[in-house]
Amino acid sequence: MPTRIKPALGMLAAIVLLPAVASAEGTIYTEDGVALGGTDPVAYFEVGEPVQGSADYSHEWRGALWHFANVEHRDSFAENPEAYAPQYGGWCAWAAARGDAAETVPDAWKIVDGKLYLNFNQSIQRRWERNIEGYISAADEHWPDIF
Repeated sequence: MPTRIKPALGMLAAIVLLPAVASAEGTIYTEDGVALGGTDPVAYFEVGEPVQGSADYSHEWRGALWHFANVEHRDSFAENPEAYAPQYGGWCAWAAARGDAAETVPDAWKIVDGKLYLNFNQSIQRRWERNIEGYISAADEHWPDIF
């Protein structure tokens, strides 16, 4: 292959791969456009349990509508969404570690090092908790390529 074609192919590959990485980071688990099925992500940190949010207190971020239990939670999220949004866009952390995407339920969750992780169900949550560090490491590696 001629030398001047090689850099062009490398640049083309970077352009083609970039949308895949960007889409994985922006792919939020939603139900009818509402993130986390309407569960308030701030409540996990402030209340210590999942709390159903309300459309009365909503905020749009990363193409999804997020619901909150009150105006304070909404405003906290709006000021710093990365601090409260679940890892992997709210998709199952255990599935992400396997290179897959799966929906989640509000009751299968854990905060690890200040980050919220959700899982498919309680059974998968218990499996994930057997090796949290390993699963997070694997999910971080797989996440950009899942979508």
